[in-house]
Amino acid sequence: MSDSREMTFWDHLEVLRWSILRTLIALLVLFLAAFAVMPSLFDAVILAPTTGEFFVYKWLGDLFTGDFKIDIVNINVTAPFFTHMRTAFLLALVVGFPYLLVEVWLFVKPALYREEKRGMGLAMLFVALLFYIGCAVGYLAIFPLTFRFLAGYHIGTGILTQISLNSYISTFVSIIFIMGLVFELPVLAWVLSKFGLVNKQLLKKYRRHAIVILLILAAVITPTGDPFTLSVVFLPLYLLYEVSIAVVRNAPAED
Repeated sequence: MSDSREMTFWDHLEVLRWSILRTLIALLVLFLAAFAVMPSLFDAVILAPTTGEFFVYKWLGDLFTGDFKIDIVNINVTAPFFTHMRTAFLLALVVGFPYLLVEVWLFVKPALYREEKRGMGLAMLFVALLFYIGCAVGYLAIFPLTFRFLAGYHIGTGILTQISLNSYISTFVSIIFIMGLVFELPVLAWVLSKFGLVNKQLLKKYRRHAIVILLILAAVITPTGDPFTLSVVFLPLYLLYEVSIAVVRNAPAED
């Protein structure tokens, strides 16, 4: 039975207030810690894809031959400081993501019935796991392949490629977070299935349409144009769609 009937509107508002306060405090602590360690991580992690020494390029071997070194330049006096804060906040969000899920769960838990609470703990763990996998795919595959292709693309022989710090960080952050959110597709499908909006038969019926949509989404995420990079993005997205089919419910039997 739901506990929400025993709580007034103001009780829920109070719970929400404390949940937001705890979340902000946790993010602040993580942000300060990330801000302190970011100078040692910036070159080794964030700027690593700008050189041919990046371990992903070495894994791919013959696909990336020749020397590769892109200079990241700064043309704004305030950019280093705000980049430091931005990347520290990104790291705080990634590290603190499971805690954010816990706070969401604690807030909605009293409003759920007993049968609705079953499996929600495992679902939250699944959400965090998929988010981290998505961020890892973005960092290890999508961003370095996209960046290397675009940075190495030349329209003329007399053009020296130099990328601004703001441009690099914006692309880096956006791709990693987009991939982290895209990998939540199975969870979204499971939630919609709980409300009876989707089912296995529906997803299987529109599989071909989904493939076209996923190809377009992959092209938007990595506008490189080469089949290899497009496949690197599309295959995980298609695998997520198949996982979504596996986790949703069957269509209700007709009388």
